[in-house]
Amino acid sequence: MVSLPGRSPRKRLLRGKGGFTLIELMIAVAVVAILAAIAYPSYQEQVRKSRRAQAKADLVELTQMAERYRTVNNTYATFDLATMAFAQSPRTGTAYYGVALSNNTATTFTLTATPNANGGQNNDKCGTLTINQAGAKGNSAGTYAQCW
Repeated sequence: MVSLPGRSPRKRLLRGKGGFTLIELMIAVAVVAILAAIAYPSYQEQVRKSRRAQAKADLVELTQMAERYRTVNNTYATFDLATMAFAQSPRTGTAYYGVALSNNTATTFTLTATPNANGGQNNDKCGTLTINQAGAKGNSAGTYAQCW
């Protein structure tokens, strides 16, 4: 093999193979964009689902507190969330659900967790979650199986 002065045969073979073409780069960007378009909504739904799980756990915890209160005081009528500093879910940090007590009489109560706009939680497929003194659970949107 005859080589030109100042150039090795290896450099001559590698010339023109130094990088990506614009088309290859655009294809890679398009593939990443398609994957992101599929993955991001799924990720957001999982985040909403974990926040909903926390709200459900808080509602069950408050139901247990109300039952303990009734055991001692023989009524739900004077049970109050304000005395427990429990107005949101989670208790500390960013509130993704507002927690409220309603219909509390001597023998009944209803706890409600209403989604806030924080972090897009108001787009949750289950809407408002409720539980009462009998343990009956409900939701304003979606199916019971999806939400509880």
